[in-house]
Amino acid sequence: MSEPAAGEPLVLAARGLHKRYRPERSVLGGVDLTLAAGERVALLGESGVGKSTLLNLIAGLERPDAGEVHVLGHPVHRLPEAEAARLRAHAIGFVFQAFHLLPHLTLWQNVALPLLLGAVAPAAARARSRSMLERVGLGDRCDALPRVLSGGEQQRVALARALVHRPRLILADEPTGNLDPASATAALALIETCVREDGAALLLVTHSAQAAAIAPRRLRLTAAGLEPAS
Repeated sequence: MSEPAAGEPLVLAARGLHKRYRPERSVLGGVDLTLAAGERVALLGESGVGKSTLLNLIAGLERPDAGEVHVLGHPVHRLPEAEAARLRAHAIGFVFQAFHLLPHLTLWQNVALPLLLGAVAPAAARARSRSMLERVGLGDRCDALPRVLSGGEQQRVALARALVHRPRLILADEPTGNLDPASATAALALIETCVREDGAALLLVTHSAQAAAIAPRRLRLTAAGLEPAS
């Protein structure tokens, strides 16, 4: 098993994860991974090896064919979808590579979704989402719709949505992939701040050396499983 630093409570424990999409295509063949509170881990690997699939399994967006995933003690691999959604709303922040912003909602409404799903009062959710949009440099666009934004701006909204509810586990799939260097630096600093202030665990999928540098622990996913990366 890929082990975290000693002495901190586990946020994530994944054991023996297997995922096969068709008989001839197995993307995960037995992955073990643990993350402790406050730990930052960068996940590297070739395209198509299963990095995004691993994040989806951890978040409960897909089910493994075998193995277990526990987040804060909850058995994500066998939770009903409604319970998995509640866990994501309370405890998991997911930065999707493809943004997944809802086109009919304004920016602050998109960012507020985890709060509203977590039963935060609408006025408080609006205030917190607007504050988070300020932190990613989009405070003056709160009432805009996603379609008027550039790809980099949409990525910043996705980051704000992932962090607004102060999750205990942050899953980030190429969070700086659409950002210019200055915006990437600011986004990574915000992620680091949230990890430090909230004691969150971070699993960061990236091809960027700049992004990987914020993680003291780096792992490479291969067909054989996880191994330490330089």
